[in-house]
Amino acid sequence: MSRQNEDPTREPGTQEDSGGLADKLGLEIHPTVFFVSAGVIIGFVLLSLIFLNQLSAVFAFIQTNIADNAGWFYILCVNLFLGFTVYLLCSRYGRIRLGGPDAKPEFSLWGWFAMLFSAGMGIGLLFFSVAEPIFHYATPPLGDEPQTVEAARSAMNMTFYHWGFHAWGVYALVGLALAFFAFNKGLPLTIRSVFYPILKERIHGPVGNLIDIFAVGATLFGVATSLGLGVQQVNAGLAHLLPVPQNSVVQIVLIALITAMATASVVFGLDKGIRRLSEFNMWVALTLLIFVLLLGPTIFLLNGLVQNIGTYIQRLPEMSFFTEAYTEGTWQRDWTIFYWAWWIAWSPFVGMFIARISFGRTIREFLTGVLFVPVILTFIWLTVFGDTALHEQMYGGGGIVDAVQNNIPIALFVLLERFPLSIITSVLSIVVVITFFVTSSDSGSLVIDIITAGGNTNPPVHQRIFWATLEGVVAAALLLGGGLTALQTASITTGLPFTVVLLLVAVSLHKGLRETYRSDRKLIKPATGHGKRIEAPKRALARGVPRYRPTSRKASKTT
Repeated sequence: MSRQNEDPTREPGTQEDSGGLADKLGLEIHPTVFFVSAGVIIGFVLLSLIFLNQLSAVFAFIQTNIADNAGWFYILCVNLFLGFTVYLLCSRYGRIRLGGPDAKPEFSLWGWFAMLFSAGMGIGLLFFSVAEPIFHYATPPLGDEPQTVEAARSAMNMTFYHWGFHAWGVYALVGLALAFFAFNKGLPLTIRSVFYPILKERIHGPVGNLIDIFAVGATLFGVATSLGLGVQQVNAGLAHLLPVPQNSVVQIVLIALITAMATASVVFGLDKGIRRLSEFNMWVALTLLIFVLLLGPTIFLLNGLVQNIGTYIQRLPEMSFFTEAYTEGTWQRDWTIFYWAWWIAWSPFVGMFIARISFGRTIREFLTGVLFVPVILTFIWLTVFGDTALHEQMYGGGGIVDAVQNNIPIALFVLLERFPLSIITSVLSIVVVITFFVTSSDSGSLVIDIITAGGNTNPPVHQRIFWATLEGVVAAALLLGGGLTALQTASITTGLPFTVVLLLVAVSLHKGLRETYRSDRKLIKPATGHGKRIEAPKRALARGVPRYRPTSRKASKTT
């Protein structure tokens, strides 16, 4: 079959072209991306198990060197990503609808928001919502006196900074680029497609393969980091409630059990599996949130939310460019750089997932939803749990600081035991962590499978089961090889090369939007004469550009 007769939206090199081993195994894949990615990751797991004793020292060395030497690069790039998405939100491109002017959203707003929040932040928020504010309160990063009122304000401010607009700016950039080139340009839903304005047909060659392999690696290690944090917290909760030891053996057993649950969710698919689980854990999380809000220091929390948001907005420019240049400390390396690398490593996963569920939204609606709705919910969650912990430490029985410094994963459960029905709320917390674990694993395996299948959005289920299992295996290997340090190092290491990829994503997306806008403006240029109504050609409408109907010369100039 000649290339001219092929489907232009199908990625060359998928199972349709490849034959051979992929056919024998019943796979629908891009062979190079699938086998190289799987081989590298499996090789990492084997080396981790062979050199288990040396791995912890290696992880610590890598983390220190990358964070110390490339920290400024992470800080600068994440600011650029956020600035670029805000520019697009306010730009002339905001009216373009992802999928064309007649495209209808696949999911309701509630379902869309639930999947956005669950996929993007779930496990991390549960892990750090109490631990991070308390940790910064005890060891302030900006020179405040420890365990003072000013330290408390600064702690919440820094926590908001790490979980606010910068994180979702990264996700929004990748998600919008993928959705635009897939739904409006008819390209496969893979990271390589985003580079078409720069690379043209070369996206189908070795350079495109390398981009997708980087994306698979970043996604898998980013998801594995979250799974590792989640299983540590589940283990901590069980140890707090039951005579269960808190060690790597128990955590690996938990990973196996919860990965099996994720596999079951994979079989049910996107709508019945991920969507229903996302909505379920949103309701359970909301119940837990309301419980703490009503039974905790309610007025203090409401006042704190208003002040925290105001302080965050006021100090955002200063925090955004803080690099710890004059103190030469390790705080930023351990916190901000880890977070920025984690968000970047997660961006192919979260970006592709939100692209997949955002068909039919306009660019402005997409960016507004992705930037603001999850951030507002995140700020509410952080205030309720973080400020409640600070209030208990400052004006209540205390002891939260000691618990966090001794064992970070147990922080949430130590706080909940100060409330009535602590056993029930602790069990609910464990349930929420597990369901977030399952949705993250399921969503991550879907995204990796789409990339390795050359953009096929409905690849065979057994391929997703393979990737879901591999995510659990990598998380277990990281926990065995160094615990939290290994998880942080995995994100920082895989996030660094992908940061360069995201810079090129921004350039390519802007180039694609600009070319589309200029082309469509030329196509729908009004004919001579005043007041003549002119219909836009189908080509322009298919790209989501509004009909151009000037009624006067003035309207013609301003449209």
